[in-house]
Amino acid sequence: MPLHTWDPDRYLTYADERGRPFVELVSRVGHEQPRDVVDLGCGPGNLTALLAERWPDAHVVGLDSSEAMVERARADQPDGPVEYEVGDVREWSPAGPVDVVVTNAALQWVPDHLDLLGRLVAQVRPGGWFAMQVPGNFDQPSHVLRDELAAEAAYAMFTAGVARPAAHDATTYLTALTALGCEVDAWETTYVHLLRGPDPVLTWVSATGARPTLEALPPDLRERFSAELGRRLAEAYPPVPGPDGDPVVLMPFRRVFAVAHVGTEL
Repeated sequence: MPLHTWDPDRYLTYADERGRPFVELVSRVGHEQPRDVVDLGCGPGNLTALLAERWPDAHVVGLDSSEAMVERARADQPDGPVEYEVGDVREWSPAGPVDVVVTNAALQWVPDHLDLLGRLVAQVRPGGWFAMQVPGNFDQPSHVLRDELAAEAAYAMFTAGVARPAAHDATTYLTALTALGCEVDAWETTYVHLLRGPDPVLTWVSATGARPTLEALPPDLRERFSAELGRRLAEAYPPVPGPDGDPVVLMPFRRVFAVAHVGTEL
């Protein structure tokens, strides 16, 4: 998983917008009474808690590689019911098979994660469910402009080799999971988020996709980079009048989903 660190407070900015794909993903999971549910890449736990609400009798575990994220989840939910652990999704190995595995906006940070799907599905009890969602907007200005700026001479020596998220389309995930003996529902959705506040797209990407790049830069260059990226993003995502007359920014965001019902023979 990435070596950069996460900031839970920044990540929870626009929490409602970030949470919508999770809710849609989990709604397609057909298990009625799972015993064990795992959220791989649980972040600050605000969405993992929804799994415990849906399945109150299940043992729910949230796993994340970021100590800061897990600490925040534990602090926000000191009385449970979710058990939070620090760990790498690539090394996750439960004591026994589980009924439901959810991984939301996490696998894009794992290089060659298609090769990991077989190992993850193998941890699911026959008849259980594996559900994943990854961003699919890496061709959008929010990512392209960051990469272009990071490649400029002033920054390239620091940003070369930083973690960059990547994912596939729904057909690719459907094909891979079907080959593992699963019945698969895969789809794509483009959300058009209505964002408020100063430099909203910069605020969004600074908490996620641009974070490794920003962390790789020394403080003086980081401030310069952020200011220039903000300027370019503001041009790419101009404000429009909102429903109350105040300016808002519209940010399309494509997401890729796959929900797999695990077969009895794997």
